[in-house]
Amino acid sequence: MARILCGIGALFLVAAVAAADSWPAATIKEVFSLNRDWFVRIIPGKSLGDTVGFAGSPKGPYARAEFYRRQPDRSYVLATETTLANPIAPVQFLVTDRGYLLTLDNWHNYGYGQVVVAYAPDGRRVASYTLKDLFTADEIARFSHSTSSIQWRTETLYVRAGQQSVYLALDDKGRELIVEPETGAWQQCQPRGGVHQCRTTNAGRQWQPFREPALRK
Repeated sequence: MARILCGIGALFLVAAVAAADSWPAATIKEVFSLNRDWFVRIIPGKSLGDTVGFAGSPKGPYARAEFYRRQPDRSYVLATETTLANPIAPVQFLVTDRGYLLTLDNWHNYGYGQVVVAYAPDGRRVASYTLKDLFTADEIARFSHSTSSIQWRTETLYVRAGQQSVYLALDDKGRELIVEPETGAWQQCQPRGGVHQCRTTNAGRQWQPFREPALRK
């Protein structure tokens, strides 16, 4: 299975988040698609005052993403740039072979704000979700909480085979979130009564077998 592992686009240490919410300064990072046709560079923002737990801190521009596409001569040209939903930076991010960007969580605020955001290659925001869009209040309360972070998932994530969806492991017991960056559709799957089932909504949940995302060309 083709994977873009979380370490490629990671900007954090989970141990630091869990222990004391001690975050190093965010820096410029890049991540390539598996086929190397795209790479995305993220430039940190300067709006700490817009993060949870830092009221009174300075506010400024949000993080930016630059989308670069490979040319026939193997050079890369800036295709577009866009402002992200992150006051400082996403915690992790990856890009598919078709140039779709998926960002996870917020620097200094793991689990707060827009935790899953998909962007098209032209910089357009496809979809964004908070924890309340994905889980019930009781489920969120059961996640591990620290001063300014909610540990709702693990470090494990990758672009799945076919490049149409991204896998996020929520825990080590088989709970997972599958997100389609091109449409914003998602499935949260887990073992239920010995059967692996999935839901596609938070309210009015209906559990059903996993649906493989349609391949797009």
